[in-house]
Amino acid sequence: MEKLLVYGGNPLNGRIEISGAKNAAVAILPAALMASNGICNIDNVPDIEDIRCLERILESLGCKIERHNNRAIIDSTQMTSVDACTEDVRKMRASYYLIGALLGRFKQARVELPGGCPIGVRPIDQHIKGFEALGAEVKIEHGAVTVKADKLVGANIFFDVVSVGATINVMLAAALAEGTTILENVAREPHVVDVANFLNTMGANIKGAGTDVIRITGVKELTGCFYSVIPDQIEAGTFMIAAAACGGRVEIANVIPKHLESITAKLIEMGADIIEKEDSIIVESKGPLKAVNIKTLPYPGFPTDVQQPMSTLLSVAEGRSIINESIWESRFKHVDELKKMGADIKVEGRTAIIDGVEKLTGAVVKATDLRAGAAMVIAGLIAEGVSEIHNIEHIDRGYPQIEDKFRALGARIERVAE
Repeated sequence: MEKLLVYGGNPLNGRIEISGAKNAAVAILPAALMASNGICNIDNVPDIEDIRCLERILESLGCKIERHNNRAIIDSTQMTSVDACTEDVRKMRASYYLIGALLGRFKQARVELPGGCPIGVRPIDQHIKGFEALGAEVKIEHGAVTVKADKLVGANIFFDVVSVGATINVMLAAALAEGTTILENVAREPHVVDVANFLNTMGANIKGAGTDVIRITGVKELTGCFYSVIPDQIEAGTFMIAAAACGGRVEIANVIPKHLESITAKLIEMGADIIEKEDSIIVESKGPLKAVNIKTLPYPGFPTDVQQPMSTLLSVAEGRSIINESIWESRFKHVDELKKMGADIKVEGRTAIIDGVEKLTGAVVKATDLRAGAAMVIAGLIAEGVSEIHNIEHIDRGYPQIEDKFRALGARIERVAE
């Protein structure tokens, strides 16, 4: 086991590169197993534990995988199994994308129910609704989802709630269904668009990703391709918030500024200076920042995955801020950790009321989940004294070399054995 030691008080200055998007890559790698002909060469794949976990899962199904720096080369032409029931599957939420991918290509799959961060109840009822509409029989037995279909046939599917997971999973299966599938009330997140673009590069016929309606005309097979994953919107947002919190001037490169507009708008409202370039954003913060109110919403609203890092920044902003978490019901578990550092936060259901304090002080804390871990790192960077962050395996699931990137900006942070 390892922990992070963070020495607070240093401003951040310099330039860092953002890695490929975790939320896109964890769907694109399962989608690669749908190529029955040819090899998928995928660039800008982040070096994080969730990806290493997925690669082990794909290898257990008979895929051949090579890694060359940030490129993953996936050969799924000789797959031997549609049964994904390993410890890696059970511990990773995004492994449910294997259901849609295997169902699309092989018309059957058995995938154990996944876990992931404990941020709230995340049922897969909308996924099941979509698979059944395409003609699959779905059973949940002995902790696994089993899907089978003689054939998949396109259908009109209206999702009861906006769900990124269900949108992508049903889109995967529908790409190889007969006829046309129309998905309505779908998620519009950048990683939904990225997965659709990847499938199209493989030979799929998908239109409308990024809008409320996606139209999919099924094709007979998908083939290997060359593709590059989009930059990580959440990692970029995390570093933007860190730069605003610590003061200084940071250029965050390899980003798509359009994807970050909701975060940019809030930081400007707080008093930070933001300069947008073609593929980078400069964040400069010179003085105390003002409190703001946040409500998390599906894209293009403020992302739930940035809410926890933002709560750290708001804990030292002048005035009272209110965060309404409309996506997940258990996404304030990190608040008790921030309170150990002196934050003044009250949680009432899905609402956090934050009264800004003059300073945070170093403490022994833990990462309660992935994005909470990033929030604690930022808290350590702005706190007086030394902070000790435990359970950092959560952070490693989604942030590549987080301590190296912060050190490159002048932070004092180190990884040590427990």
